[in-house]
Amino acid sequence: MEQNQLIEQPLHLLAISGSLRAASSNTLVLQALRASTPANVTLSMYNQLDELPYFNPDLDGETDTPPAAVSNLRAQIGQADGLLISSPEYAHGVPGVLKNALDWLVSSLEFPGKPVALINISPHSTFVHASLSETLITMSAALIADSAFTIRLPRKGMDVEALLADQSIARSLQTAIAVFVQAILRDRANSSS
Repeated sequence: MEQNQLIEQPLHLLAISGSLRAASSNTLVLQALRASTPANVTLSMYNQLDELPYFNPDLDGETDTPPAAVSNLRAQIGQADGLLISSPEYAHGVPGVLKNALDWLVSSLEFPGKPVALINISPHSTFVHASLSETLITMSAALIADSAFTIRLPRKGMDVEALLADQSIARSLQTAIAVFVQAILRDRANSSS
């Protein structure tokens, strides 16, 4: 798909960073992806990971209304055509705040079948990628696996503008978005036929 190719129906993507750090490279790459979306595609950031309570199944039963922050997360997931997740690796695993959010989505009606792409910014983060893949597949996500979702970032010192000014990184960002959009549109076409 060309970057300038028009998408007939608008697509809304939701990006989730697994890091709460203010200067997170994972958040940075998602912000740069937002700036790289083609026409008729919007990408918004989910920035409330730290507001979610610890997962407690007793608060998520059939008779209970989940906490407001959980309802908000589920609503944003439900409105999205696809999810982009970028996460650091902590102690060979998924950061607790991200796993907590996913735990709240296990029993939700909004998540199953949702297209998800895992954005990897470090070739050394193999454990978190494998762990997230296993969790998301178990949760019935439509996990889109493609090498285009590996976007190598320099370690430090760049902002969104600098990433977009780097031709190699900008190309990688555009390719990743295009591949994800194509996968969502293919899924839509297969579902309607």
